[in-house]
Formats: sequence, C-alpha cells, structure tokens
Amino acid sequence: MANPAITGGLQRRLLKLFADLDARDQETVLALVEVLAGRRQANAEVASAVPVLTPRPESETVVGAMRRLSGDYTMLNTDDLLHEASALMSEHMLQGRDGADVITALETLFARHYTKRFGAPKG
Repeated sequence: MANPAITGGLQRRLLKLFADLDARDQETVLALVEVLAGRRQANAEVASAVPVLTPRPESETVVGAMRRLSGDYTMLNTDDLLHEASALMSEHMLQGRDGADVITALETLFARHYTKRFGAPKG
C-alpha cells in the first residue's frame, strides 16, 4: 500500500539516488525494501509458525536468497534481523565476500532467529 506521506520531493530524491546506483546495488536496495514491505504483509496475515523452506537453487544470488528466506520465514519480524542481513549483504557487495558463504550465513541467521522465537523447528 502506498504511503500518502511520501511527498513529491521525497519521491524525486529516492528516484535520483536509486538511479545513481549500479544495477547490482539497485537489486540490493530492492531486496531490502521487499523485506521491509513483507514485514507489513506478514503482520496483516496470520502466518504459520512453521517455515516452509524452499530448496536453495544451485546458482542463487545473495539478493535471491534474501527474497527466498523472507518468503520462507514469513513469521519472523524482519526488524530483528534486518541489520545483520544488511551487514552480510554489504560484506558481499562492498568487500567481495563469496556469495555462497553469504547465503549460508543468511540461512543460518534466519534459522537462528526462528529458533530463538519459536524453538527448534518441528518436522
């Protein structure tokens, strides 16, 4: 749902900043915004406390992993893990950390937050 408080000036500023980013950074921004937007959707729905884990694709990107994990763990409050997830994504984008390592760390991060909130997954 659009936020009526976003003014034309704010929209122009966001669009200019976004346009100045390269394609890879734009994908990172979109992934983070989708996580934040998903938080609102998850709060509006009664989400199951059991994650439905999608298998990790062989050639998955870090951005794709964020999308997959956010969809798998809809019951988590993304505020609680956004800072850590952003730091991991930055390590990949800015410091060149291997994408597969970052994806593994993201999977561990989401699982740890799930276990902290709900206990060990049943199944």
